[in-house]
Amino acid sequence: MEQSLRIVEQALKQIPGGAIQVDLEGKVIPAAAACDEAKMGRVEALAGARVEPDVTLEGAHKDQYPGLQAPEKRAVLPAKEDTYGNIEGLMNHFKMIMMGPGFGMGSHGICPPKGEVYQAVEGGNGELGFYVVSDGTGRPVRVRVRPPCFPIMAALPICLRGGLVADVVATFGSVNMIGGELDR
Repeated sequence: MEQSLRIVEQALKQIPGGAIQVDLEGKVIPAAAACDEAKMGRVEALAGARVEPDVTLEGAHKDQYPGLQAPEKRAVLPAKEDTYGNIEGLMNHFKMIMMGPGFGMGSHGICPPKGEVYQAVEGGNGELGFYVVSDGTGRPVRVRVRPPCFPIMAALPICLRGGLVADVVATFGSVNMIGGELDR
């Protein structure tokens, strides 16, 4: 353990200090754009670029899509700057989270509109999706989770076709499957 900590300390000392500079036109590069460029392999332009992180944690492209979040106070949590910046946002957050349905305190809690929605996020192993059906009350009618290992395990027979029996263990270990996701 001590040796691992020394290795981490040595690696941290080798990281250059200070912020990364701006791009070629002099504009500040948002952190999400820097990550996207790095994923695409275009890092030459980012060598001296300055990254500006999203301090509100409300999404890097929040200003580009102003009408994306519904203004309905009973269905959407307030933004972090509203929660920590004014009393109305704090009260709205408190009513939705702390006094949910079933507390005998009236109609507090998140009551999404009637309908259905599928929302996916990119997880460490792939797409993690949630399907929710609501009847307009505080409890969902149906909730289904689509774990990232479903498409990975669907492709496993194709990966194993034509191989040896000994290849099963190595191939299965390389797909990073989580057993609890499939054991439902």
